[in-house]
Amino acid sequence: MPTALIAEDEHILRSHLRQTLVEAWPELVIVGEAEDGEQALERFEQLKPDIVFLDIRMPRLTGLEVAREIAGKARVVFITAYDEYAVAAFEEGAVDYLLKPVAPERVAKLVSRLRLADESATSLASESTQALFTAVRRALGREAETQWIRATVGSTTRMIALTDVLYFKSDAKYTVVRTATGEALIRKTIQELLLELNPAVFWQIHRSTIVRVDAIDRIERDGAQGATLWLKALPQTPLVVSRTFVHLFRST
Repeated sequence: MPTALIAEDEHILRSHLRQTLVEAWPELVIVGEAEDGEQALERFEQLKPDIVFLDIRMPRLTGLEVAREIAGKARVVFITAYDEYAVAAFEEGAVDYLLKPVAPERVAKLVSRLRLADESATSLASESTQALFTAVRRALGREAETQWIRATVGSTTRMIALTDVLYFKSDAKYTVVRTATGEALIRKTIQELLLELNPAVFWQIHRSTIVRVDAIDRIERDGAQGATLWLKALPQTPLVVSRTFVHLFRST
């Protein structure tokens, strides 16, 4: 029998989805639930479900980040509260999704599609997830790119142009903004930045790191585990590229 994991940070919505799925798909075995992205990854590795229902906005890791990590291992269904324009973008990209509040008739249609799904399409590839970030940004009307970052250096607030940013790296409660001349702190998370930055200019290379592409000098593979890259302006500061994002640097 098929198995599933539900990752949704709101308890009431999680319980409602579970009950709706049980009614629409009696053969489906829901093997676990998760309240945030990191817990979802942990439960996925423990339980190995066939299908993962992921809320897009979750604490610690977003559903999109979790989807990147499990790409190729399970079928992903996004749970989203985005408006009709974002949903149109999901449909255009052939992405499985459920719109909040979850309606029984919508679940029934999804279940029919999942039952008929070919095994060759059981997961959302990393490249598709990156494309989805772009689709979400467009659907939410964020085509006007952020040009400046308001950051803190000690007791001083600085306005940093994105053209000066080399990389962003999460650090506990803050995110470090690195330029050629130093560091500053912002309160935005990596997940929030990904929805605001131009994906053609800034690439996520690690769960905690986003780098400006034209700042990269070189990259060296580390076997099957990932890679390391160096920036032109910071030749003594290597940055880790996790295995999930190495595909960005493959030759075409």
